[in-house]
Amino acid sequence: MEVAALSMKTLIIYAHPNHDSLCYAFLQKVLQGCEENPDSTEVQVLDLYAEGFNPVLVFNEEQRRRDMHRNPALETYRQQITWADRLVFVYPIWWGRPPAMLLGYIDQMFASNFAYRDKKGPFPEGLLKGKSAVCISTMKGPAGYPLIYLNNAPKILMKRALLNFVGIKKVKMFEFGSMESPKGRQAEKLEKVYRYFLNR
Repeated sequence: MEVAALSMKTLIIYAHPNHDSLCYAFLQKVLQGCEENPDSTEVQVLDLYAEGFNPVLVFNEEQRRRDMHRNPALETYRQQITWADRLVFVYPIWWGRPPAMLLGYIDQMFASNFAYRDKKGPFPEGLLKGKSAVCISTMKGPAGYPLIYLNNAPKILMKRALLNFVGIKKVKMFEFGSMESPKGRQAEKLEKVYRYFLNR
């Protein structure tokens, strides 16, 4: 009796305006690893800058916050998240946090009654349970900078305040520092990301 192979549908959210950047090289390594992985059946890439995604929140009498989970302008993006088994975020760390473009995407897409539901008690019900996530971030500063000077804020923001909050408990973080240094071992780190997606 044959055992069915596991399949993995991956949505990559890419948030860097420059396709000559190291972030873009990491995106290519994610794609290469997925394409060569027999268990990675389908991949979609959402390039937020190339897409012209509008990160600006607008709330008024016609566009209320409580209705954001069914905003028709965002339906395609909601379908992508629903479709995916795995979300992959590729982004730089600027001023100790992801770019405003990615944060604007998060503000709108991880809305109440789509990504989570309020309930009695201090914590909501995460509605994206069963999915996994990978965060790949690059920064100019040394790898220890976020932990030592920022109290691990970038990791807490993405892993705990966002992904765990909406029910995604399996989260892998790649935080690469010194990426503008000749001693940053960029090729080694690109290979590490490629190998991860080749085997996951």
